[in-house]
Amino acid sequence: MDRLDYRIVEHFTANPGTSVLAASRELNVARPTVQARLNRLRDTGILVEILPKLAPEPMGYPVQAMVMAQIDQSAWHGELHDNLLEIPEVVDCSTMAGDWDLLIRVVAKSNTDLQRVIDKIGTLDPIERTTTSIVLRELMRDRMLPLMDVATSESTSK
Repeated sequence: MDRLDYRIVEHFTANPGTSVLAASRELNVARPTVQARLNRLRDTGILVEILPKLAPEPMGYPVQAMVMAQIDQSAWHGELHDNLLEIPEVVDCSTMAGDWDLLIRVVAKSNTDLQRVIDKIGTLDPIERTTTSIVLRELMRDRMLPLMDVATSESTSK
């Protein structure tokens, strides 16, 4: 990874719908170079995907919450992932170590709708218990670009 990789990722992060050709013109880099760099970043697993960031509020989902769940550790829970995918209001899910096993980010149309979503999650096997915190305001999200900035700055200063 170097500063050109950073500039390319920064450009696509700011302009996710742009073409490789447009990015190469904007960055003053040959199109095959931009494409090769994107391919290498994908192949190494650094770049997972470049997607537009969607805001749930304009789509009618102004309520956001974090649902922490404990699951039955003795149960096979391979179906849990698929069952969570069946709930469109579930937008992120991570496994965790500690008192809670899952952190599930959900959106809802209202507090009443949030209760429906939480109840639906609570009925899934092997979920045993949940607790929910409503998000008041999102301060930052998916903040990886500063890490890449530091990593590429350190690699060029060595």
